[in-house]
Amino acid sequence: MNTPGGALGPHGHKHGALARPTLPRTHTHPCPASHPPPPLPPPSGRLEPVRGGSAAAGRAPIQGGAGPVREPGGAAGMEALLLGAGLLLGAYVLVYYNLVKAPPCGGIASLRGRTAVVTGANSGIGKMTALELARRGARVVLACRSRERGEAAAFDLRQESGNNEVIFMALDLASLASVRAFATAFLSSEPRLDILIHNAGISSCGRTHEPFNLLLRVNHIGPFLLTHLLLPRLKTCAPSRVVVVSSAAHRRGHLDFTRLDRPVVGWQQELRAYADSKLANVLFARELATQLEGTGVTCYAAHPGPVNSELFLRHVPGWLSPLLRPLAWLVLRTPRGGAQTPLYCALQEGIEPLSGRYFANCHVEEVPPAARDDRAAHRLWEASKRLAGLGPGQDAEPDEDPQPEDPGTPSSRSSPLSEEPTVSEPHPIPHNSPDLSKVTHRIQVKTEPEP
Repeated sequence: MNTPGGALGPHGHKHGALARPTLPRTHTHPCPASHPPPPLPPPSGRLEPVRGGSAAAGRAPIQGGAGPVREPGGAAGMEALLLGAGLLLGAYVLVYYNLVKAPPCGGIASLRGRTAVVTGANSGIGKMTALELARRGARVVLACRSRERGEAAAFDLRQESGNNEVIFMALDLASLASVRAFATAFLSSEPRLDILIHNAGISSCGRTHEPFNLLLRVNHIGPFLLTHLLLPRLKTCAPSRVVVVSSAAHRRGHLDFTRLDRPVVGWQQELRAYADSKLANVLFARELATQLEGTGVTCYAAHPGPVNSELFLRHVPGWLSPLLRPLAWLVLRTPRGGAQTPLYCALQEGIEPLSGRYFANCHVEEVPPAARDDRAAHRLWEASKRLAGLGPGQDAEPDEDPQPEDPGTPSSRSSPLSEEPTVSEPHPIPHNSPDLSKVTHRIQVKTEPEP
């Protein structure tokens, strides 16, 4: 059947010039034209991109654009540099606020009328500890090995604190005879002892070759004996405190009770012996707190943190010291910062129930199982008595601590160490020195009125 405009096909489509093919419904894109239009010429002054070949590297810059094409490597390198600097800065901030910056110590504001002994107070943490005690009005005894350095430190602290009650007394913790001589001189001249801070310590034996464990002798046995000898005065002046400066190195310590006092040879043995002596400090504080329970004398172990002190750089090779000093200044605490936790343990009110605990950053910190082993602490106590010469027959203690009629001034008399016997020479124990293993059986504690 013919219709205007052309004939219809079998599907109803018109044939002819006016008819256009219809795509099937299943197609979603139009078919390409059989004769696509020719490509448009490039705009004036622009070049078509060249794919591949060496011509691509030498194509002319686009006129009117932003200039020559730059490689992205420069920007990426700058971004990486900035990212690395940011990460380093963030890491330093974390290290600074967690390790370098120490929380300031509060505690008792005035110490007038009270007496403190600080061992190793001629430099570093000990000197800063003594300075703060002097600023608060305490009478401070600097117990140091070197008379020259000790007298100089006492002069500096008197000038800086404005407190003339800062004196020096000679003490060599490596010599048990020196410890006894110091205790005798102190008890005969000082009517009070409110704070005893065991700060002195060594990290290496140096060039000495002693027939005993020098690290354990200086860091633990000497302080153990000194506490034993000064305990009568501490009890008389209760409430009083004992602070033992320890270290995080105690976590690597392991006490071998069969060879506690054997000589240390080589730097590897020194590292182990140092960690062992710091573990002994923590166990000593723990057992001392148990022995002194109910006497009014409390004891604490204190970790000063990583400190840029003479102890840190003393054993560094000379060629390495100039390289480490700037790094130490950046990532280690100042001695003043390191003194904050020992001061906290000595001065903070309300921590008496925490006697025997380990403090770091001015708060209690948990210790590994080896440092809270009560059996090991008691075993160390008995071994320390033997190594300090506190054997049977030397345990007698008086019912009360006699007070000297004329305290005097240690600086005005001759040194008790001028004729000091050798370490191996036996030395009698003063008759008024109690055995710390029996302190819980004292019948009464005299308490002087607060100043």
